Amino acid sequence: MADIEMEAVAEIRRIAREELEFEGAVEPAHDLLRDLHLDSLGLTVLAVGLENRFRVLLSEEDAQGVRTVEDLARLVAARVQAAKPDVGVHP
Repeated sequence: MADIEMEAVAEIRRIAREELEFEGAVEPAHDLLRDLHLDSLGLTVLAVGLENRFRVLLSEEDAQGVRTVEDLARLVAARVQAAKPDVGVHP
């Protein structure tokens, strides 16, 4: 798992524990709805927390293929990578 993905998983764990008061383990393979018992409000809190921490935007269209903690971490990593300016590239 890449560094940004690992940071995203750590942030998902923090948000689940501190803001959503989830007391169980949060593992990459866990399903956001089934295992973490997140409802639409919980998913929104999680998305906003990740957006704020990583300075990215997560759209509703992004969420279509996201089921697990790992899926969400990969999405965040992809958005972070896409937001980075191309260093050394000149038009």
